[in-house]
Amino acid sequence: MQNIKEYVEANKQRFLDELFDLLRLPSVSADPKFKGDVEKTADFVAQKLREAGADNVEVCPTAGNPIVYGEKIIDPALPTVLTYGHYDVQPADPYELWDTPPFEPTVRDGKIYARGSADDKGQFYMHVKAFEYMIKNDALACNIKFMIEGEEEVGSVNLGTFVKENTERLKADVIVISDTSMISMEQPSLETGLRGLSYVEVEVTGPNRDLHSGVYGGAVANPATILAKLIASLHDENNHIAIPGFYDDVVELTAEERKALNEAPFDIEEYKTDLGIQNIWGEKGFTTLERTGIRPTLEVNGIWGGYIGEGAKTVLPSKANAKISMRLVPNQNSHRITELFKKHFESIAPDYVKVEVKPHHGGEPVVTPTDSIAYKAAERALHETFGVQPIPTRGGGSIPIVALFEEVLGLKTVLLGFGLDSDNLHSPNEKYGIENYLMGISTIPLFHKYYAELSK
Repeated sequence: MQNIKEYVEANKQRFLDELFDLLRLPSVSADPKFKGDVEKTADFVAQKLREAGADNVEVCPTAGNPIVYGEKIIDPALPTVLTYGHYDVQPADPYELWDTPPFEPTVRDGKIYARGSADDKGQFYMHVKAFEYMIKNDALACNIKFMIEGEEEVGSVNLGTFVKENTERLKADVIVISDTSMISMEQPSLETGLRGLSYVEVEVTGPNRDLHSGVYGGAVANPATILAKLIASLHDENNHIAIPGFYDDVVELTAEERKALNEAPFDIEEYKTDLGIQNIWGEKGFTTLERTGIRPTLEVNGIWGGYIGEGAKTVLPSKANAKISMRLVPNQNSHRITELFKKHFESIAPDYVKVEVKPHHGGEPVVTPTDSIAYKAAERALHETFGVQPIPTRGGGSIPIVALFEEVLGLKTVLLGFGLDSDNLHSPNEKYGIENYLMGISTIPLFHKYYAELSK
């Protein structure tokens, strides 16, 4: 059997070329104009699974974007690993802030710059190539099932229906997801929790049309100004979220748990330098690692209203809008938080404007066990590949379907991510290290090997 690292090195250029072909497909799920490209991407993924050796590969239609399924069942007596990933990507806007075109992968300083390189094409494709190695070298220690979807970036709208309708086909012992990050290439880590999400859009309406700001300014409320005031009121002087009941269900960590969390390597000066900021900001009484891992947040993701084109146009806008996301922690419920936000935002609106809150999508927070066979297998695999014991961390992001998998399939998840927080996810110039990609391919077969051994 060829050593995994030898196999990766021998096939390195092919692995990169295939990933680049995948990255060239603009599979943006949020924008209907990319619908055809999304479907092409699903077909591409299905073909690569077939070429790698998967059986029963199918592009499964849904009410939205298709889900790609494939499997390799070598022995029903062996444990089965369900690998989840997503082939859809965030919009690349604003295009002008990219140093190179977002859908033409470019390598600079050992990093692959392209939309989706880290989130999640580069990460899920590691599993396809690791699977190829295991098939070709008779090294498959577990049964494997793949479920790669195309709507994660818009809330996995149709995945729940698919999972509920395919519980027998998706039967497994554990789920593994590579859509998270590590501390660094020198210090690997395993995320043991994810925050939930509540996403809403708000609209503030004043007059029935845009007005001349000289004729009407000072006499009619400006929706943009009112929206700014409403948003500003959502945090108090300690940057605490000022929505009644928002923290009622938040699980507070013990002093010991907080101490352990803050023992992860973290350089605050390096953090500020990387982001180009002079100081940090956040909820009083918590460290940066706590603010991004164990505390809920409320952030404005976009805000607009009035004239935003070139030059000047003196209008008092009729409407102003904002998109707002709230990250949630264990015991908070996305539906309850959405209702709390809606009730509060409508209650604080003055009577000289109308306010509408439009809920979008959400998901529940999760904590994954660190004493499971699967976690220990991932720990061993990372330790063997990197030569360093991985550290458990809490992730600030959200993968809403993790809670769904536990609820519907009764399965726990291992978050075996190889990205870095500095990979510019959801931002211009998203990147993914070539070393991260190849190390992931080298590590995944070890996870399967140790999971099979520990399951005996």
